Amino acid sequence: MNDLTGQVAVVTGASKGIGQSLAIGLAAAGAQIAVNYKTDADGAEQTCTQIREAAGQAQAFCADIGCKSSFEAMIDDVAAHFGRLDVLVNNAARTRFGPLDEVTEADFDDVVDTILRGPFFGSIAAARRMRETGGGSIINISSIAVRQIIRFHSAYTMAKGGLESMTRQLALELAPGVRVNGLAPTATNNVRNLEYDPEFPQKWGDVTPAGRCAEGKDYVGPCVFLASPAAGFVTGQIIYVDGGWTLQGWTPEMSDFDFSADRDRG
Repeated sequence: MNDLTGQVAVVTGASKGIGQSLAIGLAAAGAQIAVNYKTDADGAEQTCTQIREAAGQAQAFCADIGCKSSFEAMIDDVAAHFGRLDVLVNNAARTRFGPLDEVTEADFDDVVDTILRGPFFGSIAAARRMRETGGGSIINISSIAVRQIIRFHSAYTMAKGGLESMTRQLALELAPGVRVNGLAPTATNNVRNLEYDPEFPQKWGDVTPAGRCAEGKDYVGPCVFLASPAAGFVTGQIIYVDGGWTLQGWTPEMSDFDFSADRDRG
């Protein structure tokens, strides 16, 4: 039931981090993967290489997910290259973390366009393609920040909250045939978060009931499930994959985190 053989999946923002883990995991389940990136072509090729070395199929596709026309064009390119589209994982995001009074209009637009605006139009375009071959699954990557508010996450949290509402709305409007669900990751051990604070895994592990910070691989099983026939009667749901963090929501001190690189990311 979790076998994705013969399916084609697009993972946005798959050149690094959680997106890279999801792309590799979906490929291991049998899917052919369209690896989306905006600026990190080398990272996207590294993702493709790892998939191919494990006998999977992958191709990199450059697109600005925050732009409606760019997202739609990528969906068309993926369908032309692979011959179909079955799964879309809306993973690409912008963070722009920092104090509330330092958030600029450019920050706000970048976050909302990437997390919410682009995926709205991209999901509609993807659903059209999915219906050509009988249906499919859209999986939106949300955040624990939606359920329990975290300091310095203002624009990001609002956009992710909108993404969860969009998940439920599209689940209703695209049914039957196209299922729409969400995954909400917790604090995750990856390069970006280690740039904020080298002690990031320890600090978040200390406030997580499961006793550790998450790894990218922790999201693969739930994502494969939502993409697969095993979740054929599941739609409009948000699954929190957080090691129990939202049961209490304790947050480590973040005032000394270095968020300066956020505005420099392409």
